[in-house]
Amino acid sequence: MPVIDYKCPNCGSSMLFDSATGALSCPSCGRQDNIEQLPDPLKKQVFTENEVQQYHCPSCGADIVTEPETSAMTCSFCGSAVVLGDRLVGDLAPDLVIPFAISKAQAEEAFRKWCRNGLLTPAGFMSADRIKSITGIYVPFWLYELHNMVEVYANATRVRSYTQGDYQYTETRHFDVYRKLRLDYVNLPLDASEKMNDELMDKLEPFPYEQLKEFKTPYLAGYIAEKYSYDDEQLVPRAKDKTQPYIDSSVSQSLSGYSSVSYRDKQVNTTVSRTDYALLPVWIVNYDFGQKNYMFAMNGQTGKVVGKPPLSKGKITAWFAGITAVSLIGVKVISWALGGGFL
Repeated sequence: MPVIDYKCPNCGSSMLFDSATGALSCPSCGRQDNIEQLPDPLKKQVFTENEVQQYHCPSCGADIVTEPETSAMTCSFCGSAVVLGDRLVGDLAPDLVIPFAISKAQAEEAFRKWCRNGLLTPAGFMSADRIKSITGIYVPFWLYELHNMVEVYANATRVRSYTQGDYQYTETRHFDVYRKLRLDYVNLPLDASEKMNDELMDKLEPFPYEQLKEFKTPYLAGYIAEKYSYDDEQLVPRAKDKTQPYIDSSVSQSLSGYSSVSYRDKQVNTTVSRTDYALLPVWIVNYDFGQKNYMFAMNGQTGKVVGKPPLSKGKITAWFAGITAVSLIGVKVISWALGGGFL
C-alpha cells in the first residue's frame, strides 16, 4: 500500500508526530509511541518506478491530490496524516531527519514576537491577525562533507617607519609567500527543493546537527514533506560557491601580519567525500499586509525567523532624523569641550 498513515491501536484516530515529546502521539486518547522502537513500514514494502498514479486516503477513501514533489501531507477531506511511501524509497529515500522541536502554536507566537521587535515596521503590522497560513514542512537538504586543498602564491610587503637623528625612515621589505591549507567542511547544508527560496533557507542556519536521526516515516506524520528537485551532483557548484568566502577568509588570516598582499595565483581543489540526504524542519509563514503577501521562514528546531518584513517610510525618515540630530549634538558637545564655537 503506497499511502501510509498511523492509526492509534487504542482508539483508531490518526496519530501525529509530537514536537514536544518526540513521540508519535494520538491527539484523541493521548497514547504515545517511541518512534525509535517502531518498525518503519517503508522497509516492508516494495515499490517499482511509476507504479502508483493515484493515491487514496486510508481513512476516508478520498482521492489525494498533491504536487509531484510532495511526499507527506494531510488529507484535505478528513485531516489524516498520510505519507506517500513510493516517493521515499530508492534514490528518494532520506538518510537522516531533524525532527520538529517547535509546535505550530509556539511557531506562531515566536513569529508574532519577532514582528513586534521590528522597530522600522509599520505600526499596523501586527495590529490584526494577518497570518494567512503557517505550515510545517520538512525541506530536502543535501549535507556535504567537503575537503579543500588550497595553494596560494603571493607577493607581500612589511613596511616599518622609524626616526633616527633628524631623519625619518621608511623601510619596506618584500616577501615571496606560499601557503598550503587543508580546509574541511562537514554537514554543509544546501536545500534541494526548487520551490524554496535559497536565500531564505541559507539564512535559517545553523541547524542543530546533533539532533540528526536516522530517517523514519513517523517523524513526518502531521507535516508536509518535499522530495528533492536536484540531486547531490547538481548542487556541487553551489556548495563550492558557498564555501568560497570561508576559504578566502582562512587564506587572509594565514597571511596576516603583512602590510600588503598581492596574489599571484590561488588554486582550490575541492573533493566531495560524502553526501547525506536529510529532511530539515522549517515553518513557512504567509502573512498578508497592505494587500501584499509576505513569506517568512522559521527554523523548526531553533525558532530563528528570516524574511523581509514591510518597512515604514515614516519610521525610516524619523530614524535617520534622530541619528542626524544625535550626531549634531555630539559635535556641538565636543566643540564646547574644546573651547570652540558651533554654528
